[in-house]
Amino acid sequence: MLRISLSLLFTLLGYMFFKAVMSTRKRLPPGPRRLPIIGSTHHIPKTQQWLTFSKWARAYGSIVYLDVVGQTFTVLNSAKVDKELLDQRSNIYSDRPTLPMANLFSVHHGGGSGYGELFILQPYGDSWRKQRKVIAQDFSPSTVRRYPLQEKEARKLVHGILDNPSTFAHSVDVIYLTNHRRIGTVIIRVTYGHYVTDEEDRCFSAPVAAVYNFSQATAPGTWAVDFIPMLKHLPEWVPGASFLQVAEGWRGVSYDTSWDPYFWCKKNHESGNVLLPNLCSTALEAAEGWPSKEDEETLVWAASTVMGGGLDSNASTVQTFFLAMLLHPTVQHKAQKEIETTIGSDRLPTIEDRAPYVLPYVRSIMAEVFRWNQAAPLGIPHRLSHDDTYNGMDLPKGSLVIPNIWHMLHDPEVYSNPMDFDPDRYQNDAEMEKVTDLIFGFGRRAYPGKAFADGTLFAIASTVLATCEILLPVDVQGNKIVQDVAYTSGTTSFPSPFDCNVKCRSPKAHELLTQNIAK
Repeated sequence: MLRISLSLLFTLLGYMFFKAVMSTRKRLPPGPRRLPIIGSTHHIPKTQQWLTFSKWARAYGSIVYLDVVGQTFTVLNSAKVDKELLDQRSNIYSDRPTLPMANLFSVHHGGGSGYGELFILQPYGDSWRKQRKVIAQDFSPSTVRRYPLQEKEARKLVHGILDNPSTFAHSVDVIYLTNHRRIGTVIIRVTYGHYVTDEEDRCFSAPVAAVYNFSQATAPGTWAVDFIPMLKHLPEWVPGASFLQVAEGWRGVSYDTSWDPYFWCKKNHESGNVLLPNLCSTALEAAEGWPSKEDEETLVWAASTVMGGGLDSNASTVQTFFLAMLLHPTVQHKAQKEIETTIGSDRLPTIEDRAPYVLPYVRSIMAEVFRWNQAAPLGIPHRLSHDDTYNGMDLPKGSLVIPNIWHMLHDPEVYSNPMDFDPDRYQNDAEMEKVTDLIFGFGRRAYPGKAFADGTLFAIASTVLATCEILLPVDVQGNKIVQDVAYTSGTTSFPSPFDCNVKCRSPKAHELLTQNIAK
């Protein structure tokens, strides 16, 4: 065992020496000072890396270079650079890195967390293209057939909060589950044809656990094995190898989350007990109920990506919306006035009201929610598949390319007073689209379900604004309790726990909610 460990150590040291020598021959982008062997490792925090990257952007510029034990990183802090590289040169910037904690420890690699087969982590190639095709053809912008479902679940979310406002106001666990329950119901219904009836439903509870694990597994700088892949060969009893046990526990959750809902759909599709249309049934019908093994795996992992990818990101965005409205009552009241003037009080807003010039201020609010605090501040790293050159700088093949979306949307040269929540900064649709273009991915990796996610979030936000007042809590003396703005770490970031009071604006508004749910 000692001989094997020494062999691994010397191999690692030799590899890092070779990388160090080669790097001196390149015109690399600037970055924090690197040390022998460990490179930039000591500079990278384990939490909220986007804030540190943003600080480096001010010191080093729009491209920052890092070396972590031989693995190179290129952090992009400019929307202009991002567009020129990830969009315009997408043929070499569309690959994904092999993240050992999520990828190598996958079902096909014989262990671990089991996320490597998901569309979002697939390397750029045939398998990725097949999964993308499955998702894209079922979530096109013209998929209006899902509007009633999205709107009804938005009404149920608001109705549930109003009927028991304390559950939303005072428990972060219930905030998490309230949003996830309704958003998850929409996604699971359109993906598998299953309607979630309670939080104990395995088609719902398993994804909630899986997406949390995914966020931890893919967070940059968290796992040593992502920087030193040879660590995966360590026995579980070796100190520092506890990540192996963590990954093993995640793997079972990931596998069950992906395959169990599909098997449910396949069984009930055959017996006619599934809700139509849904993504899996559409694919099963095309295959006449008997997809090949390869096509079935493509369908399972594509469907799982839709479910997991939309669950956490949408729930985070909804919570940020509530926090923004809580802290900015003037914005809230202006949006309510726009709805009253344009829509009236005899009906609730619909997703069709998202059309230009119908509710422009409400749409500006959603754009500002996306900009103010993103659900995924760094997205998922890309991998540069060939050596590249940009503005006289060498960008090495194999580098992990991290888009610092948080900084791009808080760049003071682009957005004045970027820490302020200000929907009035958007004068037209083009300015809003500059935000959403960054939020939903880049180049060939752009998320094909953007229109569906947009519709769901608009339905929730517009329903809340039409029917609710979101107020600061008060103490026993009646003084308002100011809430802090803080966010969690991970690939998906959530607002930290905050308190709020949610009240119905009028009996008529509550009646409209009840009527819409009963339809």
